[in-house]
Amino acid sequence: MIRIPILHPGSDEAFPAVESALREPNGLLAAGGDLSPTRLLQAYAQGIFPWFSPGEPILWWSPDPRMVFATDAMHVPRRLARWLRGCDWRIEADRDFAGVVRACAAPRDGHDGTWITRSMLAAYTKLHELGHAHSVEVYAGDALVGGIYGVAVGRMFYGESMFSRASGGSKVALLALARRLHDWGWPLLDAQVSSDHLQTLGAQEWPRAAFCARIAELVRQPGKIGSWHGEFAALAPAMLSENPSLP
Repeated sequence: MIRIPILHPGSDEAFPAVESALREPNGLLAAGGDLSPTRLLQAYAQGIFPWFSPGEPILWWSPDPRMVFATDAMHVPRRLARWLRGCDWRIEADRDFAGVVRACAAPRDGHDGTWITRSMLAAYTKLHELGHAHSVEVYAGDALVGGIYGVAVGRMFYGESMFSRASGGSKVALLALARRLHDWGWPLLDAQVSSDHLQTLGAQEWPRAAFCARIAELVRQPGKIGSWHGEFAALAPAMLSENPSLP
């Protein structure tokens, strides 16, 4: 039987140290508690995030290793770069946060279930209303074709999920987010757990200890609380084919 600490809803008790998370399943740290803005921001600031299925208690995770993007080192494959230079899609932010989360929650690849439950949607929508959770949307005309959402704490952005309704939609959203974060001086974008798809765009696995040490610095720095609407208007897909670290 798996035994992990149980948090109580409405309490201000601290999370266990991330070093105490289980090896199997990788990163499981605690259960219970609630999805209040205070609890969620406390979690993200320590490199912890909620992930659970319908019918399960709230489960809190801090996996080792951690998948991370350096915002100045996104990899754009040549074929994608050529496509971006001719793409006429429009990039926006915080125009339709709930729509992005619902799209991320929609069944995909033949699976009916989703970990983005109604309680998760409500919790992150509240964080968005408070100016801590944000979405980046990609439009072809008036149609939403891709997006990503996540949580910002200080100068650290924690990606939660992304989606595509047209080929390349999520890649444009992710690259746009990384570009704007780089422009603001935010060096990292958390992608939580490893995947081959994310690695093709430049994500790297960091030891949890190194990740947590770095974010401890970043979350204390001044961030951008409030709506990001309009912050992405000047970005065009063609710009995302360029390396922002080059002069």
